[in-house]
Amino acid sequence: MNKARAHVIVTGMVQGVFFRSYTKEMARELDLTGWVKNRWDGSVEVVLEGDKNAIDKINDWFYKGPPSARVENVEVEWEEPTGEFDTFYVNY
Repeated sequence: MNKARAHVIVTGMVQGVFFRSYTKEMARELDLTGWVKNRWDGSVEVVLEGDKNAIDKINDWFYKGPPSARVENVEVEWEEPTGEFDTFYVNY
């Protein structure tokens, strides 16, 4: 496995459309760890760790998002994995 970590900011109409819930479900299906949370500016922030190919898959999905979302931009910053997470969760 090619371990990776990504810090992602998704902007647009991404709050109030179950973006966090869908992200959590997909991350767990892809065996990724980390978290997702709403930010004060209306964007969604995600930290992902796991297989690079799995992170690429979820990053591709971020450009579409759940059915009610209207994604305007996805910013991905690659970082060194830390192994600090045991699961993927919604951070409040």
